[in-house]
Amino acid sequence: MADLCLQDGQKVLFTGDSITDCGRRDVAAPLGDGYVKSLHDLIIGAWPERRITWVNKGIGGNKVTDLRDRWEDDVIREAPDWLSVKIGINDLHNYLADRQNGVAPDRFRETYDAILTRAAATIKPRMILITPFYISDDRSGQSFRSIVLNLLPEYVATVEDMARKFGARLARLQPTFERQLKHRPADTYCPEPVHPNRTGHLLIAQEVLRVLCE
Repeated sequence: MADLCLQDGQKVLFTGDSITDCGRRDVAAPLGDGYVKSLHDLIIGAWPERRITWVNKGIGGNKVTDLRDRWEDDVIREAPDWLSVKIGINDLHNYLADRQNGVAPDRFRETYDAILTRAAATIKPRMILITPFYISDDRSGQSFRSIVLNLLPEYVATVEDMARKFGARLARLQPTFERQLKHRPADTYCPEPVHPNRTGHLLIAQEVLRVLCE
């Protein structure tokens, strides 16, 4: 593994939905008990000399429009050296539930671009963008899960395009889980397709660490 790009004295801030939140506002404060804490522990284990400040601002149920509404307080005011964003699956579900008023793919792209543009123009953080994922291999076309999987690439494409636009590190999670599903059933990583268990969160942390060491 190459050296970690996070340097001594830097602040890294994570924002997103429940997968980032993961109890950070409750019994697992301040980092939660998900991938953020796993990444924190992996980095401490490998680079104990690095004094990095870790901030978790994830909130369960959030969509990219919610991130926009709290962006000034949660991101701009914190002025992190590194900004990690993991959002999208709630936007997709919201759109399927309400196609007229939900966060459609084009609205997701517009809002995501706006918040990253705001950050880049003011605090100028380096960025880590994490794609949404859905832990299922149901491609039947007859189930809600297959509908989600068919629509997911449109949301993933936005994150990939934003990574290119802003020069961000990109953690592609759907391929990460799809590789795993070739060998083990989905419930190894997730009791249902959205919220990973400890094993699933560790896989996310490992993928984020990998892109931070490229």
